[in-house]
Amino acid sequence: MFPDQVFYEPAVLHYPLGRQLREKYADVTWTEIESHNRIDSLRTQPNSAFAQLKRHLVLGVRKTHRYVPNRKGSDFLVPYTSSGCTAMCLYCYLVCHYNKCAYLRLFVNREQMLEKLMKTAASADRDLTFEIGSNSDLILENTITGNLPWTIERFADSPKGFLTFPTKFDRVEPLLPLRHNGRTIVRMSVNPEEVIRKVELGTSPLPNRIRALNRLCEAGYRPGLLIAPVILVENWQQAYRRLLVGNGVRERLADELSPAVKRQAAIEVILMTYSYVHRAINQEAFPNAAQLYDAALMTGRGAGKYCYRPEQRAQAELFLRGELEKWLGEMRLLYFV
Repeated sequence: MFPDQVFYEPAVLHYPLGRQLREKYADVTWTEIESHNRIDSLRTQPNSAFAQLKRHLVLGVRKTHRYVPNRKGSDFLVPYTSSGCTAMCLYCYLVCHYNKCAYLRLFVNREQMLEKLMKTAASADRDLTFEIGSNSDLILENTITGNLPWTIERFADSPKGFLTFPTKFDRVEPLLPLRHNGRTIVRMSVNPEEVIRKVELGTSPLPNRIRALNRLCEAGYRPGLLIAPVILVENWQQAYRRLLVGNGVRERLADELSPAVKRQAAIEVILMTYSYVHRAINQEAFPNAAQLYDAALMTGRGAGKYCYRPEQRAQAELFLRGELEKWLGEMRLLYFV
C-alpha cells in the first residue's frame, strides 16, 4: 500500500491540496514534522530500509523558488510540486542529493509556484521552456495529486512559453483530453528492456512507454524522447541496438514510434553518472540487483561521483550516433552528454 505513512508540515493543511490529501489518506497514520528536509527518524534509518522509506509520503510547503538556467532542452530548471519518487531506479541522481531520503515529497503551495511560472513566461521577450520535472516523475506524482491537469490547463492560457517534463511511466490517460494549447512537451525516457527490468525498478515496461508517447502526440502534445541514462552493461551495443530496431520478432523504436512522433520529437542521450552513495545503498537494500559500478569503465568526477572514462564515452557516442542516424535519422539529436 502507498503511502503506508504520511509525514507533514502543519502549514500543509492551510492549502487546498493539503486538505484534499488529508481527506484522501485519512486512514493512514499522519505524523507531524518540523520540516520536510529534516526527519531524523527517517534520515537515521539503515541503508537496507531504502525500499521501505520509499513507501512513505512527505508533505511540505516549498520555500525555494529559484529558477536555474539550463541549456539542455529547456531554458530553466524549475522547482515545482514534488521531489523524489516511489520508483527505485538503481542510478537515480536524486540519491546523490538526498541519500536514502529520496522518497516522494509533495509541495502543496502549487498556486504560488504556477503564478511565478505564468508571470515569468508572460514577461519574457520570447517563448521560454520551463523544465518542471527534473526532480521527480510528474506522471507518477499525478496519480496522487492530480497536479498535471491542474497545471497544464492553466498554463494553456499563457500567451508565451512551454512546460516540459520527462517520465518513465505510461499512466497518461488523464492528460489526453486536456486543453493544453500545445504548450506542454512530454518527453518519454526509454532504455533496453533488460535495463528497465533489472535497473529501473517499479517503472513501466518499454512497450507501454512507447504507446503512451504515441498517444500523447496524437492528443496534440509536443513529444520528446530520452535515451537515458545509457548504461554500459555487458553486451551494451546489442542491447541498445535492440532498443532501436528490435530482434526480428519484436520491433522497437524504429517501427513502433508513430510517424508523428518521429517528425516532431527530438532525441536526448545521457550517459549514466553513478556515485559512492548509490553503491552503498544498493549493496544493502538490493544485494541481488545488477551491479552498475565497473572500475574498468568508470573514473571519479568529484563529490563521490563516477562517470564513464573518456574512451568509453567516445566509443558509446560514436556507436549510438551511428545507430540513431541509421534507424531514426529523421529525428533530430538534441544533445549527447
